Amino acid sequence: MPGREHIHALAAALPRLDISRLQAWGQTLADRLRAGGRLLVAGNGGSAAEAQHLTSELVGRFHAERAPLSAIALHADSSSVTAIANDYGATEVFARQVRAHSRPGDVLLLLSASGRSPNMLTAARTGRELNLEVWALTGPAPNPLAKACGQAVCVDAEQVATVQECHLVAVHVLCAAVDAHLTTPHAGAEEGPHGARRLVVVGDVVLDRDITGTADRLSPEAPVPIVSDAQTLDRPGGAGLAAIMAAREPNWLISLVCGIGQDAPGARVRELLHRAGVEVIDIAASGTTPVKTRVRTIDRTLLRFDTPHAPLRLGPLPDKVHARLEEAAAVVVCDYGRGITTHDTLRQALTDTARRRPLVWDPHPSGAVPVPGTALAVPNTDEALALAGTAGPRDLGGDAARAARLLTAWPVKQVAVTRGPDGAVLVADTDGHPLVVPARPTAGDTCGAGDQLAVTAAVMLGAGRLPSHAVAAAVEAATAYVHAGGPAGLFTRRLPAGSPSPLQMAARVRARGGKVVGAGGCFDLLHAGHLSLLAAARRLGDVLVVCINSDDSVRRLKGDDRPVVSERERAALLEALDCVDGVLVFGEDTPEQVLSELRPDVWVKGGDYAGQRIPEADLVESWGGEVVVVPYVNGHSTTSRINRLTQQAGAR
Repeated sequence: MPGREHIHALAAALPRLDISRLQAWGQTLADRLRAGGRLLVAGNGGSAAEAQHLTSELVGRFHAERAPLSAIALHADSSSVTAIANDYGATEVFARQVRAHSRPGDVLLLLSASGRSPNMLTAARTGRELNLEVWALTGPAPNPLAKACGQAVCVDAEQVATVQECHLVAVHVLCAAVDAHLTTPHAGAEEGPHGARRLVVVGDVVLDRDITGTADRLSPEAPVPIVSDAQTLDRPGGAGLAAIMAAREPNWLISLVCGIGQDAPGARVRELLHRAGVEVIDIAASGTTPVKTRVRTIDRTLLRFDTPHAPLRLGPLPDKVHARLEEAAAVVVCDYGRGITTHDTLRQALTDTARRRPLVWDPHPSGAVPVPGTALAVPNTDEALALAGTAGPRDLGGDAARAARLLTAWPVKQVAVTRGPDGAVLVADTDGHPLVVPARPTAGDTCGAGDQLAVTAAVMLGAGRLPSHAVAAAVEAATAYVHAGGPAGLFTRRLPAGSPSPLQMAARVRARGGKVVGAGGCFDLLHAGHLSLLAAARRLGDVLVVCINSDDSVRRLKGDDRPVVSERERAALLEALDCVDGVLVFGEDTPEQVLSELRPDVWVKGGDYAGQRIPEADLVESWGGEVVVVPYVNGHSTTSRINRLTQQAGAR
């Protein structure tokens, strides 16, 4: 019977499917897509359906919950297919799209039951010319398409239908391998002790020296400030500072590939890096270490002077560099224009790594162009102005235009122009809309903020986050770094003036005779009732500190399905309110411990407590504090709102 014969043919072909190669493809594809790469797929007829099935599983999901992955079915764009066929001929319908959409490090997968389709062969040749990873799913070997591609999985079956059904199985095996590789902890990179990942920092290193004191009078000799009570702080600069920042990331091992002079400043840099736990791989053969000295007061630089230095001569690339790049979960290049990014062997090693791992490139106008396959380039506005070769306004539109120009000029996947206190703008496609990431207002020493941004972006990409998430986190990290005092905050660990903790803030207010107000609760799903409570509470004193239950505490009080919003996000939302001066998180079921530390003069509850004795009242009154109730806004219960949403979802 024909149906039984079809089943027998399928049963005979499936055991011969090259599962090991498909799984290897899945791992490679997971690494490429996680690094910001893209999968291009094409097929004709029934193979087109299989190819589009694959892209839907990657952009959507197969089994595991994960970030959407970039995959394009070239045949699905009917307007492009018909226009290209009309103007250039049918053999060019996929090749021309490959030229348009591909970037270094992308993967091209071609499906053909016969392995002889002319448009598939032309696309394969184009992909190889563009240095893409080119794979094929075909029927029986040998065939021209399998020969034209880098690798192929060939189905040994006579009937086209059997070949295409095996291709569907191959698609599912490939998706399962991608999911497994992406959802396995620390997938795609070798782990260090206790599961730590490795970040490789590459770049130019200097010794930065800050002489900081007070300047409250001018010299009688000339109209210049006199700096007194000065203290000197040495720290690694350039890529060395980036490595120090990276070493503060939990569960990351840091290797720094750089050139350091064989002199006293160089010895000082090595000492500081060693103390921070950074592995230094020095490729300098000769030369001296630049020293940049800044004379500063608390909040500004008065003078900077640089010592003369002999240019570094770089030697051969040690085997350890190749080994560390092979182990890396991510790489960040901090180019300060002093020559390390022009090292030919190192550039080739970085190019090879960019095909497998996310690579972030912080460029310099005097440095080299990013290597092909770079996941993200992060020039600042001044660098983008110099590198793009165009002027234009120094505003959001101008920075977005420069990012788009650099994306076209460079072999990179995305460009984020960093805009100082205005955040960053990310461009992933010159035809798409830019992603704008504003920064929260802050002030402080901005030296090294760009390094912090690049390091955070690399760490986030190395952990599997999307570039948009990575840039948003990087902007926040750079802002927090400036707010914490810039480079001085990295080494002194002191709390900078102007950013006290909630407890310190309360102590300062109390010391000058002010009144400290406290309010507490879960504050899950922040709503108008909460806003009314907090606005009223703030009017009762000079500072309002909100004490919120931790996630574990809320879970014990409200049940396993709460909180809806995590403690970190709840705290961030509350801190964003003008009426809230600080937030404290407590892990107990009641706030006695945190209240004993805060000791508010006024403890505020909402009007739903009216007529009841508040449990913590005795404690607050023990130091002379008052417990008060403010009017409650009816109809704004978090629990009832969650129940109502659950019922509505169930009704659908």
